[in-house]
Formats: sequence, C-alpha cells, structure tokens
Amino acid sequence: MTIHKEGYPTIALAAVFSVIIIGIASYFFPESHVAKYTAFGISAVVLIIVLQFFRSPSRNWTKDDNLIICPADGKVVVIEETEEPEYFKDKRLQISIFMSPINVHVNRYPISGIVKFAKHHHGTYLAAWHPKSSTENERTTIVVEDKKGTQILFRQIAGALARRIVMYSKEGDVAVQSEQFGFIKFGSRVDIFLPLGTKVKVELNQVVKGGITAIC
Repeated sequence: MTIHKEGYPTIALAAVFSVIIIGIASYFFPESHVAKYTAFGISAVVLIIVLQFFRSPSRNWTKDDNLIICPADGKVVVIEETEEPEYFKDKRLQISIFMSPINVHVNRYPISGIVKFAKHHHGTYLAAWHPKSSTENERTTIVVEDKKGTQILFRQIAGALARRIVMYSKEGDVAVQSEQFGFIKFGSRVDIFLPLGTKVKVELNQVVKGGITAIC
C-alpha cells in the first residue's frame, strides 16, 4: 500500500493540526490525562482518515483491448441511455460510478488509445448523485480513441465534498488502459459514455474497482 502524491499537502496539514491539538491539550491541561488522551485520539482519527483516503493500492491491473475497464472504485448508480451534449452531441449509454469518501479515489483509463479531447470545467458542488451535477458541477471531460477508431468519453465530477479535481490527460497523450488519468478529492462521481448497443457486464448497485472490473 502506498500513499498517492495528491495526498501529501493534505497529510502535512493533518499532521500540523495534530501537533496543534496535542500542544493545546498539553499547555492548557498539563495535569489532565483525559485531555491528553482525547487530543491524541482526535489526532489519530484525523490522520487515519486522511491516510486511508489517499491510499493507492497495488493491484493486478486488467489490460485487455477487448474490454472496457471501470475508471474508478465505487458503486454503479446509473446505467441508462442519455444525450451527451458536450462532445458527441448524440445519444450514448451512460454508466455512472459513485465514489464515497472511503473508496480509493485514483481514476484510471478504461481503454488504451489516443486522447482526442480533454477539458476542465469550473462549476458548482452539488451532491454527486444530483441529476444536474453532470452539467453544473466542476468536472472534466476526456475522450480516448482506441486503435479500432472507437471513442469513449469519461467525465470526472466533483461532489458536495470534493473541492479539487486533478486531471493528468492532455490532448494527444497516449492513454494506457488501467493507468492513472486523474484523482478526485473527497467524494465524487465518474461517468463513462459508450456507444448505444454496448453489452454491459455490470449491474446497478454493483461495487466495482477501477482498473480491475470490466464494464463491457
């Protein structure tokens, strides 16, 4: 288990917070064991929460050009036909994965190919499951074209707690299936848009793993 690089600043802040809490307890309540134990307890809980959130586990990543792999850990909350208005501007099959704060928040390419489109949008911070979050929240849109010419669009969407989306992709980049393309901090959603008629291998409410579970 390793810690993702995006977590270093937050971990440093959590460590400073812990030192301050322990220092206050020691200075103002030097004789109180309860105050000291409480301060140590709060500090430990904060550090554990932050460390688990930014964990980046090592896995046997799936690499298969015949499969489209899940881009994120979480739960499948949407499988439906919908209009994709930004890039394709036509109907697509949308699959949405909700990432809770306890999930791994590294995002991974679902297919290998060339990045044809990559754009970051500023926006609001509605709850990730809100219907309008796909078009109004802070988000990114990435399109990768595989060697067969098939284009897949996937979108990182900030949630009510997520205040920073990190996207590593740039147009013209070579995307490698199951390699990292970004990170979202503190609860969020990832949408993926597939051609109509795609045979889906996942179900609603199924728990999936990024870079591992085959979507189709």
